[in-house]
Amino acid sequence: MGESLFAEPLLWLIVGAEIGFWVFLLAGLGALRAASPGTGCGVAAGVPLMDLVLVTASTVDLATGGEPSRVHGLAALYLGITVAFGHSLVRWADVRFAHRFAGGPAPVRPPRGGAARMRYEWREYGKVVAAWVITAAVLVLLSVVGGRAVPVPGAWSGDPMWSWLATASLIAGIWFVAGPLWATVFPGTDDRERSGAR
Repeated sequence: MGESLFAEPLLWLIVGAEIGFWVFLLAGLGALRAASPGTGCGVAAGVPLMDLVLVTASTVDLATGGEPSRVHGLAALYLGITVAFGHSLVRWADVRFAHRFAGGPAPVRPPRGGAARMRYEWREYGKVVAAWVITAAVLVLLSVVGGRAVPVPGAWSGDPMWSWLATASLIAGIWFVAGPLWATVFPGTDDRERSGAR
């Protein structure tokens, strides 16, 4: 199973896109911190370029007779995650890079309780929903291009391409319960609020 999966060129493109994402991100951050903001922005612009290459390759593969597979579904999921979480990941990396190499302020940890935690969890969950929607939209596009019907939700887990959306749905459900729902029902108190009250 693993051998046939890694024999697919599209999987290697996904691996290359992930490597390219981090290469462009680190090069862009390095250029920004080296007082070359124009260069940094230009290099960082390569990050979404990786996503564009990936979705184009997936679409072309299916349009030219490729058999829909788990790798096409993985490409859709990867695209959804990087588009939804990419901006916050760049921000996360920038703060830590600046702190470590340019004397910037220490990263601020997320609130541990209270209304601030609840808002934080709902905001993060919004990214999960965005990733799910983008993944579903790309899968619909790939299905249409490949000349296949879009399966009903109950059949997702048995479809090689759509099984990734079934997995994403399960993860989104668990995230909802453990994240925003938990923070709403059991808000607790933020440590910083307690220390401020003393």
